[in-house]
Amino acid sequence: MSPPSQRPRLRRWAATLTWKALAFITVMCCGLAALLGTLVHVSVTDQTVDEARARALARLEEAAWAYEAGDRLPPGAGVGPSELPRALRELAEGGERGTMVSDVEGYPTMWAAAPADGRALAVRIDYSQSAATIENLDRAILGSSALAIGVTLAVGAFAVTGVTRRLRTTSQVARRISAGDLDARVGDPRTTDPTRYRDEVAAVAAALDTMASTLQRKLLSEQRFTADVAHELRTPLTGLHAAAELLPPGRPTELVRDRVAALRTLTEDLLEISRLEAGSERLDLEETRLGRVAERVAAGAGAGAGTEVRVVEDARVETDRRRLERVLGNLVANAHKHGAPPVVLTVEGLVVTVRDHGAGYPEYLVAEGPQRFRTEGSTKGHGLGLTIAVGQAEVLGARLEFENAAEGGAVALLRLPVSEG
Repeated sequence: MSPPSQRPRLRRWAATLTWKALAFITVMCCGLAALLGTLVHVSVTDQTVDEARARALARLEEAAWAYEAGDRLPPGAGVGPSELPRALRELAEGGERGTMVSDVEGYPTMWAAAPADGRALAVRIDYSQSAATIENLDRAILGSSALAIGVTLAVGAFAVTGVTRRLRTTSQVARRISAGDLDARVGDPRTTDPTRYRDEVAAVAAALDTMASTLQRKLLSEQRFTADVAHELRTPLTGLHAAAELLPPGRPTELVRDRVAALRTLTEDLLEISRLEAGSERLDLEETRLGRVAERVAAGAGAGAGTEVRVVEDARVETDRRRLERVLGNLVANAHKHGAPPVVLTVEGLVVTVRDHGAGYPEYLVAEGPQRFRTEGSTKGHGLGLTIAVGQAEVLGARLEFENAAEGGAVALLRLPVSEG
Protein backbone atom coordinates (compact mmCIF):
# COMPACT_ATOMS: atom_id res chain seq x y z
CA MET A 1 0.00 0.00 0.00
CA SER A 2 1.41 3.38 -1.03
CA PRO A 3 2.09 5.96 1.72
CA PRO A 4 -0.33 8.92 2.02
CA SER A 5 2.28 11.34 0.64
CA GLN A 6 2.39 9.42 -2.65
CA ARG A 7 -1.37 9.14 -3.15
CA PRO A 8 -1.89 12.71 -4.50
CA ARG A 9 0.98 12.13 -6.94
CA LEU A 10 -0.58 8.85 -8.07
CA ARG A 11 -3.92 10.59 -8.51
CA ARG A 12 -2.25 13.30 -10.61
CA TRP A 13 -0.61 10.67 -12.80
CA ALA A 14 -3.91 8.84 -13.19
CA ALA A 15 -5.59 12.11 -14.17
CA THR A 16 -3.19 12.89 -17.02
CA LEU A 17 -4.25 12.39 -20.62
CA THR A 18 -1.43 9.91 -21.24
CA TRP A 19 -2.48 7.56 -18.48
CA LYS A 20 -6.15 7.86 -19.37
CA ALA A 21 -5.38 7.00 -22.99
CA LEU A 22 -3.14 4.08 -22.00
CA ALA A 23 -5.79 2.78 -19.60
CA PHE A 24 -8.40 2.98 -22.37
CA ILE A 25 -6.09 1.19 -24.83
CA THR A 26 -5.33 -1.51 -22.26
CA VAL A 27 -8.99 -2.14 -21.49
CA MET A 28 -9.90 -2.26 -25.18
CA CYS A 29 -6.99 -4.57 -26.02
CA CYS A 30 -7.78 -6.90 -23.14
CA GLY A 31 -11.45 -6.98 -24.09
CA LEU A 32 -10.69 -7.64 -27.75
CA ALA A 33 -8.08 -10.29 -26.88
CA ALA A 34 -10.52 -12.02 -24.53
CA LEU A 35 -13.27 -12.00 -27.17
CA LEU A 36 -11.06 -13.32 -29.97
CA GLY A 37 -9.41 -15.86 -27.68
CA THR A 38 -12.78 -17.16 -26.51
CA LEU A 39 -14.05 -17.46 -30.09
CA VAL A 40 -10.92 -19.32 -31.24
CA HIS A 41 -10.95 -21.56 -28.15
CA VAL A 42 -14.59 -22.50 -28.57
CA SER A 43 -14.24 -23.10 -32.30
CA VAL A 44 -11.13 -25.29 -32.05
CA THR A 45 -12.45 -27.14 -28.99
CA ASP A 46 -15.72 -27.93 -30.73
CA GLN A 47 -13.86 -29.13 -33.82
CA THR A 48 -11.50 -31.30 -31.75
CA VAL A 49 -14.30 -32.81 -29.67
CA ASP A 50 -16.38 -33.49 -32.80
CA GLU A 51 -13.47 -35.32 -34.42
CA ALA A 52 -12.86 -37.43 -31.29
CA ARG A 53 -16.60 -38.13 -30.95
CA ALA A 54 -16.79 -39.23 -34.60
CA ARG A 55 -13.90 -41.67 -34.09
CA ALA A 56 -15.43 -43.00 -30.88
CA LEU A 57 -18.83 -43.55 -32.55
CA ALA A 58 -17.15 -45.29 -35.47
CA ARG A 59 -15.41 -47.64 -33.03
CA LEU A 60 -18.69 -48.14 -31.23
CA GLU A 61 -20.34 -49.13 -34.52
CA GLU A 62 -17.63 -51.77 -35.10
CA ALA A 63 -18.07 -53.08 -31.56
CA ALA A 64 -21.85 -53.30 -32.02
CA TRP A 65 -21.44 -55.35 -35.22
CA ALA A 66 -19.00 -57.68 -33.46
CA TYR A 67 -21.30 -58.01 -30.43
CA GLU A 68 -24.33 -58.87 -32.56
CA ALA A 69 -22.31 -61.37 -34.59
CA GLY A 70 -20.93 -62.97 -31.45
CA ASP A 71 -17.39 -62.15 -32.44
CA ARG A 72 -14.63 -60.93 -30.19
CA LEU A 73 -14.96 -57.28 -29.28
CA PRO A 74 -12.22 -54.95 -30.60
CA PRO A 75 -9.62 -53.50 -28.19
CA GLY A 76 -11.02 -50.80 -25.94
CA ALA A 77 -14.59 -52.12 -26.16
CA GLY A 78 -16.55 -53.91 -23.46
CA VAL A 79 -19.97 -54.51 -22.01
CA GLY A 80 -20.62 -52.63 -18.79
CA PRO A 81 -16.98 -51.68 -18.02
CA SER A 82 -16.49 -50.42 -14.49
CA GLU A 83 -14.69 -47.24 -15.68
CA LEU A 84 -17.68 -46.11 -17.74
CA PRO A 85 -19.08 -42.83 -16.31
CA ARG A 86 -22.33 -43.41 -14.47
CA ALA A 87 -24.32 -40.84 -16.47
CA LEU A 88 -23.29 -42.43 -19.77
CA ARG A 89 -24.01 -45.94 -18.40
CA GLU A 90 -27.53 -44.94 -17.38
CA LEU A 91 -28.07 -43.35 -20.79
CA ALA A 92 -27.03 -46.53 -22.64
CA GLU A 93 -29.01 -48.82 -20.35
CA GLY A 94 -31.98 -46.62 -21.03
CA GLY A 95 -31.76 -47.42 -24.74
CA GLU A 96 -29.88 -44.37 -26.08
CA ARG A 97 -26.44 -43.77 -27.52
CA GLY A 98 -24.08 -41.09 -26.26
CA THR A 99 -20.50 -39.90 -25.77
CA MET A 100 -18.63 -38.36 -22.84
CA VAL A 101 -15.11 -37.29 -21.90
CA SER A 102 -13.71 -38.39 -18.52
CA ASP A 103 -10.39 -39.24 -16.88
CA VAL A 104 -9.36 -42.88 -16.70
CA GLU A 105 -6.29 -43.48 -14.56
CA GLY A 106 -5.33 -39.81 -14.98
CA TYR A 107 -5.65 -39.73 -18.77
CA PRO A 108 -8.39 -37.96 -20.72
CA THR A 109 -10.64 -40.51 -22.45
CA MET A 110 -13.48 -40.22 -24.92
CA TRP A 111 -16.28 -42.72 -24.23
CA ALA A 112 -19.05 -43.86 -26.57
CA ALA A 113 -21.82 -46.16 -25.35
CA ALA A 114 -24.91 -47.86 -26.82
CA PRO A 115 -27.56 -50.28 -25.45
CA ALA A 116 -26.81 -54.03 -25.67
CA ASP A 117 -29.39 -56.41 -24.20
CA GLY A 118 -30.24 -54.05 -21.36
CA ARG A 119 -26.64 -53.35 -20.65
CA ALA A 120 -24.14 -50.75 -21.89
CA LEU A 121 -21.79 -51.56 -24.74
CA ALA A 122 -18.98 -49.03 -24.50
CA VAL A 123 -15.76 -48.17 -26.28
CA ARG A 124 -13.07 -45.72 -25.30
CA ILE A 125 -10.34 -43.92 -27.22
CA ASP A 126 -7.38 -41.90 -25.99
CA TYR A 127 -8.29 -38.24 -25.79
CA SER A 128 -4.89 -37.07 -24.43
CA GLN A 129 -3.59 -35.70 -27.72
CA SER A 130 -6.77 -33.74 -28.36
CA ALA A 131 -6.73 -32.33 -24.80
CA ALA A 132 -3.05 -31.39 -25.22
CA THR A 133 -3.89 -29.66 -28.50
CA ILE A 134 -6.56 -27.55 -26.80
CA GLU A 135 -4.22 -26.77 -23.88
CA ASN A 136 -1.41 -25.71 -26.24
CA LEU A 137 -3.89 -23.59 -28.15
CA ASP A 138 -4.93 -21.83 -24.94
CA ARG A 139 -1.30 -21.11 -24.11
CA ALA A 140 -0.71 -19.77 -27.62
CA ILE A 141 -3.79 -17.55 -27.32
CA LEU A 142 -2.63 -16.14 -23.98
CA GLY A 143 0.92 -15.58 -25.21
CA SER A 144 -0.12 -13.95 -28.46
CA SER A 145 -2.70 -11.81 -26.65
CA ALA A 146 -0.10 -10.62 -24.13
CA LEU A 147 2.34 -9.86 -26.96
CA ALA A 148 -0.32 -8.03 -28.96
CA ILE A 149 -1.36 -5.99 -25.91
CA GLY A 150 2.25 -5.12 -25.12
CA VAL A 151 3.01 -4.04 -28.71
CA THR A 152 -0.23 -2.05 -28.90
CA LEU A 153 0.53 -0.34 -25.58
CA ALA A 154 4.06 0.52 -26.71
CA VAL A 155 2.84 1.98 -30.00
CA GLY A 156 -0.07 3.72 -28.26
CA ALA A 157 2.21 5.13 -25.56
CA PHE A 158 4.59 6.47 -28.20
CA ALA A 159 1.75 8.09 -30.15
CA VAL A 160 -0.08 9.47 -27.10
CA THR A 161 3.14 10.71 -25.49
CA GLY A 162 3.98 12.61 -28.65
CA VAL A 163 0.58 14.31 -28.64
CA THR A 164 0.65 15.12 -24.92
CA ARG A 165 4.21 16.45 -25.18
CA ARG A 166 3.08 18.86 -27.88
CA LEU A 167 0.07 19.83 -25.76
CA ARG A 168 2.33 20.47 -22.75
CA THR A 169 4.59 22.63 -24.92
CA THR A 170 1.57 24.60 -26.11
CA SER A 171 0.29 25.08 -22.56
CA GLN A 172 3.74 26.22 -21.37
CA VAL A 173 3.90 28.78 -24.17
CA ALA A 174 0.39 29.96 -23.27
CA ARG A 175 1.48 30.46 -19.64
CA ARG A 176 4.56 32.39 -20.78
CA ILE A 177 2.39 34.64 -22.92
CA SER A 178 -0.02 35.24 -20.04
CA ALA A 179 2.99 36.13 -17.87
CA GLY A 180 3.99 38.83 -20.36
CA ASP A 181 6.49 37.04 -22.62
CA LEU A 182 4.95 37.99 -25.95
CA ASP A 183 7.96 36.65 -27.87
CA ALA A 184 7.06 33.08 -26.84
CA ARG A 185 5.90 30.86 -29.73
CA VAL A 186 5.08 27.17 -30.03
CA GLY A 187 6.72 26.88 -33.45
CA ASP A 188 5.16 23.50 -34.31
CA PRO A 189 6.79 22.38 -37.60
CA ARG A 190 3.43 21.06 -38.80
CA THR A 191 2.17 24.63 -38.98
CA THR A 192 4.88 25.75 -41.41
CA ASP A 193 5.65 22.62 -43.44
CA PRO A 194 2.88 22.11 -46.05
CA THR A 195 4.04 18.54 -46.71
CA ARG A 196 3.19 17.42 -43.16
CA TYR A 197 -0.30 16.65 -41.96
CA ARG A 198 -1.74 19.45 -39.83
CA ASP A 199 -3.62 17.79 -36.99
CA GLU A 200 -5.78 19.34 -34.27
CA VAL A 201 -2.82 19.98 -31.93
CA ALA A 202 -0.98 21.80 -34.71
CA ALA A 203 -4.12 23.87 -35.36
CA VAL A 204 -4.25 24.89 -31.68
CA ALA A 205 -0.52 25.75 -31.73
CA ALA A 206 -0.95 27.83 -34.90
CA ALA A 207 -3.92 29.68 -33.38
CA LEU A 208 -1.92 30.41 -30.22
CA ASP A 209 1.07 31.69 -32.22
CA THR A 210 -1.21 33.88 -34.33
CA MET A 211 -2.91 35.25 -31.23
CA ALA A 212 0.46 36.03 -29.61
CA SER A 213 1.73 37.77 -32.75
CA THR A 214 -1.44 39.83 -33.06
CA LEU A 215 -1.39 40.75 -29.38
CA GLN A 216 2.28 41.69 -29.58
CA ARG A 217 1.69 43.93 -32.58
CA LYS A 218 -1.20 45.68 -30.86
CA LEU A 219 0.74 46.20 -27.63
CA LEU A 220 3.78 47.49 -29.48
CA SER A 221 1.55 49.86 -31.40
CA GLU A 222 -0.01 51.05 -28.15
CA GLN A 223 3.41 51.50 -26.55
CA ARG A 224 4.69 53.50 -29.52
CA PHE A 225 1.56 55.64 -29.51
CA THR A 226 1.86 56.33 -25.77
CA ALA A 227 5.55 57.15 -26.08
CA ASP A 228 4.98 59.37 -29.12
CA VAL A 229 2.13 61.27 -27.47
CA ALA A 230 4.07 61.78 -24.23
CA HIS A 231 7.17 62.84 -26.16
CA GLU A 232 5.22 65.31 -28.31
CA LEU A 233 3.59 66.79 -25.21
CA ARG A 234 6.93 67.62 -23.60
CA THR A 235 7.72 70.60 -25.87
CA PRO A 236 4.42 72.49 -25.45
CA LEU A 237 4.40 71.65 -21.74
CA THR A 238 7.85 73.18 -21.36
CA GLY A 239 6.60 76.38 -22.98
CA LEU A 240 3.44 76.29 -20.90
CA HIS A 241 5.49 75.91 -17.74
CA ALA A 242 7.71 78.85 -18.69
CA ALA A 243 4.64 80.95 -19.45
CA ALA A 244 3.07 80.03 -16.12
CA GLU A 245 6.18 81.26 -14.33
CA LEU A 246 5.67 84.71 -15.89
CA LEU A 247 2.13 85.09 -14.55
CA PRO A 248 1.63 87.58 -11.70
CA PRO A 249 1.36 86.10 -8.20
CA GLY A 250 -2.11 85.10 -7.07
CA ARG A 251 -4.49 82.21 -6.55
CA PRO A 252 -5.24 81.72 -10.28
CA THR A 253 -1.52 81.57 -11.02
CA GLU A 254 -1.01 78.94 -8.32
CA LEU A 255 -3.81 76.84 -9.81
CA VAL A 256 -2.34 77.08 -13.31
CA ARG A 257 1.17 76.19 -12.10
CA ASP A 258 -0.23 73.27 -10.09
CA ARG A 259 -2.08 71.84 -13.12
CA VAL A 260 0.93 72.35 -15.39
CA ALA A 261 3.13 70.52 -12.87
CA ALA A 262 0.58 67.67 -12.66
CA LEU A 263 0.47 67.44 -16.46
CA ARG A 264 4.26 67.36 -16.67
CA THR A 265 4.36 64.60 -14.03
CA LEU A 266 1.75 62.62 -15.96
CA THR A 267 3.74 62.99 -19.18
CA GLU A 268 6.97 61.84 -17.52
CA ASP A 269 5.14 58.89 -15.94
CA LEU A 270 3.74 57.85 -19.33
CA LEU A 271 7.20 58.01 -20.86
CA GLU A 272 8.59 55.90 -18.02
CA ILE A 273 5.82 53.32 -18.41
CA SER A 274 6.43 53.11 -22.16
CA ARG A 275 10.15 52.49 -21.52
CA LEU A 276 9.37 49.82 -18.94
CA GLU A 277 6.93 48.03 -21.25
CA ALA A 278 9.40 48.20 -24.12
CA GLY A 279 12.02 46.48 -21.95
CA SER A 280 14.62 49.12 -22.75
CA GLU A 281 15.58 49.86 -19.13
CA ARG A 282 19.07 48.85 -17.98
CA LEU A 283 20.35 48.40 -14.44
CA ASP A 284 23.14 50.47 -12.91
CA LEU A 285 24.22 48.14 -10.10
CA GLU A 286 25.98 49.25 -6.94
CA GLU A 287 26.21 47.95 -3.40
CA THR A 288 23.58 49.64 -1.24
CA ARG A 289 22.37 49.45 2.36
CA LEU A 290 18.60 49.19 2.49
CA GLY A 291 18.38 51.11 5.76
CA ARG A 292 19.98 54.21 4.21
CA VAL A 293 17.76 53.94 1.13
CA ALA A 294 14.68 53.83 3.37
CA GLU A 295 15.86 56.94 5.27
CA ARG A 296 16.46 58.86 2.03
CA VAL A 297 13.01 57.89 0.72
CA ALA A 298 11.36 58.98 3.99
CA ALA A 299 13.24 62.29 3.92
CA GLY A 300 12.27 62.84 0.30
CA ALA A 301 8.60 62.38 1.14
CA GLY A 302 8.65 65.76 2.90
CA ALA A 303 9.01 66.87 6.47
CA GLY A 304 5.28 67.03 7.02
CA ALA A 305 4.59 63.65 5.54
CA GLY A 306 5.46 61.84 8.73
CA THR A 307 7.00 58.63 7.36
CA GLU A 308 8.36 56.41 10.13
CA VAL A 309 11.39 54.26 9.29
CA ARG A 310 11.99 50.99 11.15
CA VAL A 311 15.12 48.96 10.44
CA VAL A 312 14.56 45.54 12.01
CA GLU A 313 17.42 43.91 10.11
CA ASP A 314 19.55 45.94 7.71
CA ALA A 315 20.97 44.31 4.60
CA ARG A 316 23.48 45.06 1.87
CA VAL A 317 22.27 44.44 -1.65
CA GLU A 318 23.71 44.96 -5.12
CA THR A 319 20.98 46.80 -6.95
CA ASP A 320 20.09 49.94 -8.87
CA ARG A 321 19.71 52.46 -6.07
CA ARG A 322 17.87 55.03 -8.18
CA ARG A 323 15.22 52.53 -9.28
CA LEU A 324 14.89 51.15 -5.75
CA GLU A 325 14.26 54.66 -4.41
CA ARG A 326 11.75 55.20 -7.20
CA VAL A 327 9.81 52.09 -6.19
CA LEU A 328 9.79 52.90 -2.48
CA GLY A 329 9.09 56.59 -3.13
CA ASN A 330 6.01 55.74 -5.20
CA LEU A 331 4.78 53.34 -2.50
CA VAL A 332 5.26 55.93 0.24
CA ALA A 333 3.63 58.67 -1.85
CA ASN A 334 0.65 56.42 -2.57
CA ALA A 335 0.33 55.59 1.14
CA HIS A 336 0.24 59.27 2.09
CA LYS A 337 -2.13 60.18 -0.73
CA HIS A 338 -4.68 57.36 -0.40
CA GLY A 339 -4.08 55.97 3.09
CA ALA A 340 -3.92 57.40 6.58
CA PRO A 341 -1.05 58.03 9.02
CA PRO A 342 1.10 56.70 10.38
CA VAL A 343 2.96 55.50 7.30
CA VAL A 344 5.65 53.00 8.31
CA LEU A 345 8.60 52.00 6.12
CA THR A 346 10.14 48.81 7.51
CA VAL A 347 13.37 47.09 6.46
CA GLU A 348 13.65 43.45 7.49
CA GLY A 349 16.46 41.75 5.61
CA LEU A 350 15.67 41.66 1.91
CA VAL A 351 12.01 42.54 2.50
CA VAL A 352 10.95 46.19 2.60
CA THR A 353 7.39 46.93 3.75
CA VAL A 354 5.37 50.11 3.32
CA ARG A 355 2.24 50.25 5.43
CA ASP A 356 -0.40 52.84 6.12
CA HIS A 357 -3.43 52.74 8.43
CA GLY A 358 -6.18 53.77 6.05
CA ALA A 359 -8.98 51.85 4.37
CA GLY A 360 -6.61 49.47 2.55
CA TYR A 361 -6.18 48.63 -1.11
CA PRO A 362 -9.21 47.99 -3.35
CA GLU A 363 -10.04 44.32 -3.86
CA TYR A 364 -9.15 44.41 -7.58
CA LEU A 365 -5.66 45.73 -6.79
CA VAL A 366 -4.91 42.98 -4.26
CA ALA A 367 -6.19 40.30 -6.64
CA GLU A 368 -4.90 41.57 -10.00
CA GLY A 369 -2.31 44.23 -9.24
CA PRO A 370 -2.41 47.96 -10.09
CA GLN A 371 -4.01 49.10 -13.33
CA ARG A 372 -3.33 52.32 -15.18
CA PHE A 373 -5.89 55.12 -14.81
CA ARG A 374 -7.97 53.10 -12.35
CA THR A 375 -8.25 54.74 -8.95
CA GLU A 376 -11.27 53.15 -7.36
CA GLY A 377 -12.61 54.99 -4.35
CA SER A 378 -10.56 58.13 -5.00
CA THR A 379 -10.55 60.91 -7.57
CA LYS A 380 -6.92 61.83 -6.92
CA GLY A 381 -4.12 60.52 -9.15
CA HIS A 382 -4.06 58.47 -12.32
CA GLY A 383 -3.11 55.05 -11.01
CA LEU A 384 0.35 55.28 -12.57
CA GLY A 385 2.49 55.42 -9.43
CA LEU A 386 1.91 51.81 -8.39
CA THR A 387 2.09 50.66 -12.01
CA ILE A 388 5.55 52.26 -12.31
CA ALA A 389 6.56 50.73 -8.96
CA VAL A 390 5.64 47.23 -10.22
CA GLY A 391 7.50 47.80 -13.50
CA GLN A 392 10.65 49.09 -11.81
CA ALA A 393 10.53 46.20 -9.31
CA GLU A 394 10.49 43.74 -12.21
CA VAL A 395 13.54 45.48 -13.71
CA LEU A 396 15.28 45.02 -10.34
CA GLY A 397 14.33 41.35 -10.31
CA ALA A 398 12.24 41.96 -7.19
CA ARG A 399 8.67 40.97 -6.44
CA LEU A 400 6.11 43.54 -5.30
CA GLU A 401 3.05 42.25 -3.45
CA PHE A 402 -0.04 44.11 -2.24
CA GLU A 403 -2.26 43.07 0.64
CA ASN A 404 -4.46 44.47 3.38
CA ALA A 405 -3.59 44.08 7.07
CA ALA A 406 -6.09 42.16 9.19
CA GLU A 407 -6.39 45.10 11.60
CA GLY A 408 -6.75 47.59 8.75
CA GLY A 409 -4.45 49.43 6.40
CA ALA A 410 -2.69 48.78 3.11
CA VAL A 411 0.58 46.80 3.05
CA ALA A 412 3.04 46.71 0.14
CA LEU A 413 5.91 44.20 0.38
CA LEU A 414 8.98 44.51 -1.82
CA ARG A 415 10.97 41.27 -1.85
CA LEU A 416 14.45 41.88 -3.23
CA PRO A 417 16.44 39.05 -4.83
CA VAL A 418 19.48 37.56 -3.14
CA SER A 419 22.64 39.07 -4.60
CA GLU A 420 24.77 36.60 -6.54
CA GLY A 421 28.22 35.91 -5.22
